[in-house]
Amino acid sequence: MTDDPNEGDAATTENTPDEERSITVNRVIEAPAERVYEAFLTPADIAVWAPPDGFRADVQEVEPEEGGSFRVENVGETEEMEQYSHTFQGTYQELKRGEKIVWTEDSGEGEDPSMVTVTLDAVPDGTEVTLRLDGIPQDVAEKYGVAEAKERSLEKLADQVEN
Repeated sequence: MTDDPNEGDAATTENTPDEERSITVNRVIEAPAERVYEAFLTPADIAVWAPPDGFRADVQEVEPEEGGSFRVENVGETEEMEQYSHTFQGTYQELKRGEKIVWTEDSGEGEDPSMVTVTLDAVPDGTEVTLRLDGIPQDVAEKYGVAEAKERSLEKLADQVEN
């Protein structure tokens, strides 16, 4: 086990010609891949690790099967943050237990859905989680600090499943 809580953390962004961005974040989590996989698909876990700081998640729907959908409302916890409350939803495209999850994600703001791919790889200290978002508009990624928010989500995911 590592003493450095940030070991394995990395974020990269790639601009594409159509002004969309790919964002990849990863983290080594000291938990078995099966537990991490379940945390991505269990409403009680999603409510803990998925919302951005300053929000709580109201997990309204999770159908963890290929073709199944999900819907989560992030609700601002303070009056200042209420105006930024938002709902995101999507459809699970691929589910490989303990290995991979792929879903489309629609923020409801009129953009085409982005594609999210999560891979889980066994490493000596647990599971390396790599989360890649493709097709996110560059202005949205920058305005909302998407890379940083996803890094924070993986940090909260680690806190959730390592305990």
